Amino acid sequence: MTTNQHAILFLCTGNSARSLMAEAIANQEFADQFHACSAGSHPAAEPHPLTLETLSNNGVSAEGLRPKGVEELAGQPLDLLITLCDEARGGCATFSGVPAVHWRLPDPPGADDPKAMFTAVYEALVEAIGVLAHGPDSDLGGRAAEAARQLSRCLAPHAI
Repeated sequence: MTTNQHAILFLCTGNSARSLMAEAIANQEFADQFHACSAGSHPAAEPHPLTLETLSNNGVSAEGLRPKGVEELAGQPLDLLITLCDEARGGCATFSGVPAVHWRLPDPPGADDPKAMFTAVYEALVEAIGVLAHGPDSDLGGRAAEAARQLSRCLAPHAI
């Protein structure tokens, strides 16, 4: 990690879909701004196959991506914690003192059309992480809050 980068953690329940996509997008598309990692409060054994397919279809590397538990990352210095599902908010206690923001995203594997939802969530994450990286607010927390509003607009048609 360089001094220009913010250390961010994307936290979800299973760490097999949303948070892994966010980690991969942030580290590849916004590497000048972020060093991202992800974890789950109850991590899955492996990434969801549609996570890997969605990333690959969009030219984002999934090399090294794997579900991790929050305890694996405890004590790591972080600038921001981003929860991606309501259930993961409880995992924030592991990272007390780290500024946190909630980005509510639908669970792609649980959708009526999982493949379409993976695409919608991927596209929304690209937009939101772009706002987080280059938004108009000079404060990381302010950009994170604006990114949350952007997610709501992007995903409104999907009734999260």
